[in-house]
Amino acid sequence: MSGGGGGDGRKTARNRIKPSTTITTTDDHRELRNRKGLRKERGKDQLRILDVNFALLGFILLTSLVALFFVFRSVQFTDADHPLPRVITPFPAPKIMDLDMFQGEHKESLYWGTYRPQVYFGIRARAPESLVAGLMWLGIKDGRYFMRHACQDADDLQTYGWNKHNGRDYGHQVIIDHGMTLTTSFLKSKGNGSGYGGDWAVQVGVQYEKLIEGMPDAAHLFFYVADEGQNTLNLGRSVSDIDEKSLLAFGSRADVGDWEIHLKSTDDFEVHHIGLKTPHIHNLSDLVQGILGLQVRNFGHLELPDTSDDSPNILVYQITARTPFKADIAFVSGTDIDNDKVEERVNSLTGTSLTSQLHKKENEFDDKFKKIFNPSDKLDLESVEVGKAAIGNLLGGIGYFYGQSKILFPQPSKHRSDGDSILYWPAELYTAVPSRPFLPRGFLWDEGFHQLLIWRWDMHISMDIIGHWLDLMNIDGWIPREQILGAEALSKVPEEFVVQRPSNGNPPTLFLVLQDLVCGMKRNQFSATENKEMSAFFERSFGRLEAWFQWFNTTQSGKYTSSYYWHGRKESRTIFELNPKTLSSGLDDYPRASHPTDEERHLDLRCWMLLAADCMHSISEQLMNRKESWKAYKETAELLADFDLLNKMHFDEDYGAYFDYGNHTEKVRLRRQLVEKNGNQPPSLELVREVLEQPVLRLVPHVGYVSLFPFISKIIPSKSWILEKQLDIISNTSTLWTNYGLRSLSKTSSMYMKRNTEHDPPYWRGPIWMNMNYLILSSLHHYSKEEGPYRERAETIYNELRGNLIRNVMKNYKQTGYLWEQYDQKKGNGKGAHPFTGWTSLVVLIMAESYSEC
Repeated sequence: MSGGGGGDGRKTARNRIKPSTTITTTDDHRELRNRKGLRKERGKDQLRILDVNFALLGFILLTSLVALFFVFRSVQFTDADHPLPRVITPFPAPKIMDLDMFQGEHKESLYWGTYRPQVYFGIRARAPESLVAGLMWLGIKDGRYFMRHACQDADDLQTYGWNKHNGRDYGHQVIIDHGMTLTTSFLKSKGNGSGYGGDWAVQVGVQYEKLIEGMPDAAHLFFYVADEGQNTLNLGRSVSDIDEKSLLAFGSRADVGDWEIHLKSTDDFEVHHIGLKTPHIHNLSDLVQGILGLQVRNFGHLELPDTSDDSPNILVYQITARTPFKADIAFVSGTDIDNDKVEERVNSLTGTSLTSQLHKKENEFDDKFKKIFNPSDKLDLESVEVGKAAIGNLLGGIGYFYGQSKILFPQPSKHRSDGDSILYWPAELYTAVPSRPFLPRGFLWDEGFHQLLIWRWDMHISMDIIGHWLDLMNIDGWIPREQILGAEALSKVPEEFVVQRPSNGNPPTLFLVLQDLVCGMKRNQFSATENKEMSAFFERSFGRLEAWFQWFNTTQSGKYTSSYYWHGRKESRTIFELNPKTLSSGLDDYPRASHPTDEERHLDLRCWMLLAADCMHSISEQLMNRKESWKAYKETAELLADFDLLNKMHFDEDYGAYFDYGNHTEKVRLRRQLVEKNGNQPPSLELVREVLEQPVLRLVPHVGYVSLFPFISKIIPSKSWILEKQLDIISNTSTLWTNYGLRSLSKTSSMYMKRNTEHDPPYWRGPIWMNMNYLILSSLHHYSKEEGPYRERAETIYNELRGNLIRNVMKNYKQTGYLWEQYDQKKGNGKGAHPFTGWTSLVVLIMAESYSEC
């Protein structure tokens, strides 16, 4: 993991490193103190009860017991037909992915793909127990060999990522590893005689830079194939004589029938192999590295032993060749159907035929990119190529996962797995990922931003992804916000941070995409066939979307009408945090009220609910013709868009800014204190929060991304003086403006660039984030087209901000070879996870000036 500020911040929010034992110890100590305080309060309450009418008290007790009974029933079990706890009971409706539009040709066309984003190159099918393939190699750093397989920052590669990928049947990737350039190209084909899902091919090229001392004259690649269902794989009879007979491996599966894998190259090379029988495919690189180590120690040879376990489910082939070197690997399915044409099909997927097809696919990708994103003539060729790499690695990073989420469930139940957790039902997820090395799994609020790009590129892939996410909904309308499914995904996350809390949500950003699709249908942007498919999609998903909306509208609602707050802050509260994090908001350490209570009003969540209500109104009115539904959603949207009410609840005239509301004091700090520990451990000096004055209910005076949510939501009238104040905040270098994009928190904030704990550097307290800059740009673009006194100023700010963002992303990509999770607000340098072609890929839409027109 990265040791930089952004990387550490990401650990606290998503990867989450194990906390120190002192946190647990001190929390226990604090809980003991709280209990003593509660006992004192109870004593006072008992005195007050003597003044209460006993008949009224009895009635209250009776009704409370009845209410508690039904609450217990609703939490524990649904009814006799649903013996499972509600939290792991699927939503009672037909699955979206069972729609005809996602079956047949569509499903088969997406069966195989580069759906293993966590490795540098991996292929699998969209099936729970798939045949998987991948590539490893020996990299050299400081004169030592290192096995490369899973994407990780520690490998210190100069660059890697899919430069081009269409999300379906083509991709091209360049990897530069300390003087070694490795290219991987992927092609999928459906020919006569192919089994289900068709055939695929990989073209691998290796070259070492010249005149580098210590570089060997040979490269070592390791291609492997493994069966997750532990079906036996068979070694090609000609592996020892591969230059004449190309068969590497063969086998049989229920999904694709008989299959074969062939290796062809015009260059000289050696092949060694090993066959393994183990369910631990995700540990394969460790196994191979250990075997190579034994070979070197015992025989002095850096080569696999050419042996195999009985009935192996993994076959690994070591390909050793002098560079430059190029090899083609072809997978052909359905060989039991038409065996006579296997050689013909292999030839069509190797050699000059494969190279020709790859060039054709590359040209098609370039043409499609130009047609969809229509980059401005003002952009140079280099910027366009970076745009292609951004969308390419986003599409190439789409993964398929299968497994069971762990859910917090402290109540006694025979369904509990271990500790206080319970397993969700086995489920599949097809999704884009934020970052292949750091976050190679599904994140709910990231996905909405990903789909803003993907629906424009391939609407059917986008709806497929959204459908998979909505099918993860339980009977209460809740979707786990982080999806850690399967052994490979679990291997990236510490065990104690796998469990999801059913009380916590995530911004419902999928409504950003759904609103775009509904608006596009209204403007006749799609074909008749596409409109028909989308109508069927919305009709099937409407019940789930309603449940999702109601989950937010009830579980995240505040004490006052039209107020909302992110639940989960109390659970994260410790004396070690300067400001309790709000992980469920997606903005993690962005400063909120210093003392979490149910009196809080979170401005960003209110605006997300406006988006959701407005989208549900559009769907129910335009597509579903459900009068009662659209009236209710319309009323909710109008209430949340009420400008006067918004100002009354969240606007501070002195600052000219919108804020959260809650129990707050500015006078908090972290100070080193001796902290006692359990057992015989000596006390240690640690940073502990000190509160220097009593908090009061008030607006929380931190100007930043949250302050701009009413602006992002376009609630502010174009002629209002308040709009001018928002433009002031955006363009002022003392608040948010930098030459690289808008910083997340104003320099005037007391929390600006402050650590939240001893181990949590600032994350959303200053650095520049592309997703929020995109939303702000979208609104600037909107106001630059609206009649009003601030139109020209909005246009000027828009053009300057857009230019700053593009230039800085370009500068960093040219210097480092990567798109980054966030950018430094002082120098513009990339920070945090990389490559980060999740929402940072929105730079493509910024280049194209493509925003929501709803």
